Amino acid sequence: MAWDWEFTGRIIPDLLSGLVVTVQATVLGYALALVLGLAVALVRRVPVVGPLLHAVMEFIRCTPLLVQLVFVFTLAPGGISAFTIGFLVLGVHYAAYTAEVYRSGIEGVPPGQWEASRALSLPAHRTWGAVVLPQAVRRVIPALGNYLIAMFKDTPLLFAITVGELMYQASRIGGVYFRYLEAMTLVGLFFLLVSVPSAVLIRRLERRYAAV
Repeated sequence: MAWDWEFTGRIIPDLLSGLVVTVQATVLGYALALVLGLAVALVRRVPVVGPLLHAVMEFIRCTPLLVQLVFVFTLAPGGISAFTIGFLVLGVHYAAYTAEVYRSGIEGVPPGQWEASRALSLPAHRTWGAVVLPQAVRRVIPALGNYLIAMFKDTPLLFAITVGELMYQASRIGGVYFRYLEAMTLVGLFFLLVSVPSAVLIRRLERRYAAV
């Protein structure tokens, strides 16, 4: 099949609209993963509740994201949009991983920092907010950044629940015009155009903020 430049120009606007949806789902899902992952990492230190939450996170990590998306989409009430379900499931799924990243960062804080906080009689919220978490987050910036890129590359799975993201638009165009070469090639290029600058930015943040 020969490349058709005229056809390529005509489908770019539709693919760009899909790219916008892809980026929106990634940003919202990642924000949820960061916040929920931190909450899980903190709650896991609570007796009884912590082990139960750990079991739930293990279940999420051990089941495919695609299965989770289809399962939740099938059982969700009719008033919830596919996009909302998509970024929520993405966020919860990746929260199971970011929680482990936060946990490793917290455990990596030197014991002397905890002892100094107790010696100064700092309240718990000050110990966590001013001493522990700032150091823990600096240590895990590279890992958190990698999960952002991983989530972005997982967004094509939203195609399975009819979210109009980039892959969905490309498949729709291919089905209408019976031409997949241009659309799928552009999908790959668009992912590269977003992923590569994001990776460069993450590396810069790593060099600037990560602990030595």
